[in-house]
Amino acid sequence: MSKQKQLKSSWVLIILLILVLGATYLLYLFLFPTKKLPVYNPYDVNPDLVDPSISDIKKGHHIADFSLINQNGDTITQEDYKDKIYVADFFFTRCQSICPVMTSNMKDLQDAFLKDDQVMFLSHSVTPVMDSIPVLRAYADKKGVIDSKWNITTGDKKEIYKLARKSYFAVLDKGDGGLQDFIHTENFILVDKKRRIRGFYDGTNTKDIQRLIDDIKLLEKE
Repeated sequence: MSKQKQLKSSWVLIILLILVLGATYLLYLFLFPTKKLPVYNPYDVNPDLVDPSISDIKKGHHIADFSLINQNGDTITQEDYKDKIYVADFFFTRCQSICPVMTSNMKDLQDAFLKDDQVMFLSHSVTPVMDSIPVLRAYADKKGVIDSKWNITTGDKKEIYKLARKSYFAVLDKGDGGLQDFIHTENFILVDKKRRIRGFYDGTNTKDIQRLIDDIKLLEKE
């Protein structure tokens, strides 16, 4: 066989090999599709959690802009979470029921992603008048909060409650953030780098915390 024919045969084999590998890869993707977390819009969430004014929105939902005060007295806005994956929750320092468990589990999440600059945490006080900056500072020290990873915040009650209800869909009960209004929820909410909700988790449930860890790692691969 001439060198020209040998070269031609080699190229044919290479092309066939590429086609076989490509077909095998496509078949693998078909049989074992990569898991991807959903993007939650108001329409996708339990209607009891969504304000009726936005319940029909099927796409484009993002966490609203916010301005809160953290345990160091610093103003925290969405810019502090720009290009970050983060987990949000709602708590109060005097809570003796679900909050201690939630805070402990959030601490475990913080430790799990301690060296991961892509991941942060954000807690909102639902009793902001009582949870002053010194109170939050003492609470942060007691619970092992690392300032660069986790902001525990106070601020305007109406803003916090509006975020809970209209941005994070964190609570079932209705209200206006007024003096008599009070929310109490175990929900952890996973937010992606585009400020979209990607998951809801029970912050008191160990299995859900592990699921959240797995989902954060999955989200990082997107």
